Amino acid sequence: MKRNSIIRIVIIASYVIFLAVSWTSGFNPGKEISHNFADFSVEMLKILPGAFILIGLFEVWVKRETVERHLGERAGIRGYIWAVLLAGTTVGGLYVAFPVAYSLHSKGAKLSVIFTYIGASAICRIPMTIFEASFMGIKFTAVRLLVSLPLVIVASILLGAYLTKRNYKIMAGK
Repeated sequence: MKRNSIIRIVIIASYVIFLAVSWTSGFNPGKEISHNFADFSVEMLKILPGAFILIGLFEVWVKRETVERHLGERAGIRGYIWAVLLAGTTVGGLYVAFPVAYSLHSKGAKLSVIFTYIGASAICRIPMTIFEASFMGIKFTAVRLLVSLPLVIVASILLGAYLTKRNYKIMAGK
């Protein structure tokens, strides 16, 4: 077995032992950690299967030419607008955004547009924005979006240009 595999097994076993000892000894922080882990796991099991099915359908149904036309090298400012609109409708946060971004990259989306999509999916999802507006007010939410979205787009363009100039390639996961 590889050393990394052994380290992972030891870490996971230590975590499970910690949780078991916490429950048997009544150690409240450990119990709280296990509750949080269970809640998080249930939430992910609710979101991820459907999201991955949709990503799989996207891979099969959407043609590479369509993605290249709307999000590729020649898309211009339209690509960034599409990326922000797509990010606004992404459910599941960055857990879903990263696989979608990889799928967009494999279909020919421009690197800076992908960075815009990832950044925008972290800051402007529609449900999160509505929730924020209901607590912080529409004025605060509008100012936050009007400041943060251009910064995300500019940073994405700069990072995309920097990495493209250096012939950066996204590697497939192991």
